[in-house]
Order: sequence, then structure tokens, then C-alpha cells
Amino acid sequence: MTKMAVTGGDGFLGWHAYVVAQGRGIRLRQIPVGEFFEPGQARAAVSSSSRLIHLAGVNRGSDEEVKDGNVRFAEQIAAALKEADDPPGTVVYANSIQADTANTYGQAKARAAEVLAAAADHVGAEFVDIRLPNLFGEHGRPFYNAVTATFCHLLAQGGEPEVKDDKLLPLLHAQNAADLLLGFKPGSDLPALTESETVSGLLRRLARMARVYQAGQIPDVSSSFERDLFNTYRSYTFETLIPIRLTRHADARGVFFEVIRSHGGSGQTSFSTTAPGIVRGDHYHRRKIERFTVLAGQATISLRRLLTDQIHSFAVSGDQPVAIDMPTGWTHNIVNTGNTDLYTLFWTNDLFDPADPDTIPEPVRREGD
Repeated sequence: MTKMAVTGGDGFLGWHAYVVAQGRGIRLRQIPVGEFFEPGQARAAVSSSSRLIHLAGVNRGSDEEVKDGNVRFAEQIAAALKEADDPPGTVVYANSIQADTANTYGQAKARAAEVLAAAADHVGAEFVDIRLPNLFGEHGRPFYNAVTATFCHLLAQGGEPEVKDDKLLPLLHAQNAADLLLGFKPGSDLPALTESETVSGLLRRLARMARVYQAGQIPDVSSSFERDLFNTYRSYTFETLIPIRLTRHADARGVFFEVIRSHGGSGQTSFSTTAPGIVRGDHYHRRKIERFTVLAGQATISLRRLLTDQIHSFAVSGDQPVAIDMPTGWTHNIVNTGNTDLYTLFWTNDLFDPADPDTIPEPVRREGD
């Protein structure tokens, strides 16, 4: 298994890096920094890793805290790199587009880059400085990580977000950022992966998605940016909207209910039968939107967000139809808990591509659960 060392692995971008790494068969060795930095542990993590990725940083606090924190983290990692028995061939820094500005955060990020670049040069490693724009993505921290997270959180809670500083934002989905940082996309792809939108335009897009999804429907996800925005928004709705109740119509002829209504983009519908006691799934998706609906029989659908232990389970039945949408970055499965065959309908927003299935094995229940 390929090994990479990473700082900031327990943060927003770190979670997205893990989602990418898991699917690529990469083990991320986490290095705590700041007051939890341990030189011996850091040296061991850096040694024999193919890549060192520095994500950790300070973007909140006093000017002194922001400046000293970012530089201190870089100096700690630089020391571990210089002392490593077998240093990696590539050192990657999650920098910011603000590094060219005169504000304290930008200056601190620029100085940290200089520290890391010097250490990489000292050990003969390539230094990759990726200047990231505003990031958005699933499970960002509202009122902290980015305005997208705040808007999504408020909309999911029925609030009314306000635009206080309407300006043009360069936006990059965190999965794209993780691909760049882990080396699965070249840095030259960054401009093409970045989408520009005003704060007010961003809010209009998200509010439109929220209205459609709260009716149980899928908004227009025909562009990758719209898909990524929608996946971001729905990561905040799991506790409040799932399961989605479907309207069941029954008469002498039988039963009818509508499963999915999509407002734009591709889509694929599949059907399966599952014998009693059999489990399907135990995988997650990075970008795919997927809906499960049991048509006949009884089942339990279970989901677990990666890097957590809490399992969410839903008992479902064809007699009371519901739709369960699978959040990206959550592993999920379905088990037939009845005594007859289970009939299940699956819908995804993309057409299945065997060369790029976006279906990554990961058990919902791990050993010991």
C-alpha cells in the first residue's frame, strides 16, 4: 500500500483527502502539529512516505496567532522532513491565493511556504505549492470554513441566509482540491477546476436547490459544479430530510408511487432482487448521487460517514415507500430482513462507467462493531 504523510488530516480538507486516498489504496499517516507535535512520531510518519502533504493551518484568531501558528506548523514539519531517514520525493503545501496579498493571513501562508520549500530543497524533494481558492464541499463547518457551508447549513435548517459582502468568489470543490494535493490531477488543472460566482449568485443557486430537494426532487445537476454544490448542500440535510416520504396511491388495480423527479442532467435507473439475509452495497461514492427505494419486501438500509463510527439505520418496506439518498463520502448497504425476495429500485445521476465506477468498497460495519 502506498503511504503518504499528512498534517491537518482531521479537518475539513483532511476528510476529503481521506475519501480520495481510501479509493486509491493509499494509507495516510497523520502528523499532529502545534502543541500536539511529537518529533519522533513525525519523523517516523515522514520517513518512507512517497508524499508529504501539509494541510494544517491557522485562519482564525489574532494577527499574532495567525502568523505564529502557520509559521510554527511549517517549521515543525520542516524539522521532521530534514531529520527523516528516508524523506519523501514530493512535498506539497496547501497554500492560499491570499499568499500574494498584504494581509496577515496571506503573509503567514507565504512565509510558511518559504520554510517548507527550503526544507524540501535540503532533502532534494520536489516542492509543490498549490494556491487554493475558496473551498466548498460536504461537511464544511458553518460560520468557519466558508460562506458555502454557512449558506447550506442555514438553508437546511429553514433559515434565511443574508449576503453581507457581495463579491466574486473563485470556488473549488474539496474533492478536486484533494485530487490536486494527492497528485491525481496536475496543478495545471487548477484554473479549469475553479468556478467563479458572486456571493449572491451562490446563494440563489443553493436556495433553488433547497426548494427542489425539500420536495423530494433532484435539482439540475447537469454540470459538475452544480452537482458538487448539490452534494455539498445535501450533506447538511441528512438528519432532517432523510428518509424522503413518497406518496403511495392504491386502488383496485394495484399500487403506484413516484420514485424520482430530476430537473436536469443524466440519470440511470436499475432494479434488483435480493434473497432473504443477503447484503448489497458496503461501498461509498465520491461524487455520485444515489437513491434507494424498496418496492416490495422489507429491508434495513445502513449508512456510516467515513472516519466516524456512528451508523444510521432505516427500516424500510414496500408497503410504506420512502427514498433514501446516499450522501457522498458515506459508506452504505441494504440487507433483506424479510422472508421473501426484496425488490429495490436504484437511481443514480450518472451513467455507469466500468472504467470509472465511483464505487469504492468500505464496510458499513467494521470488525468490532
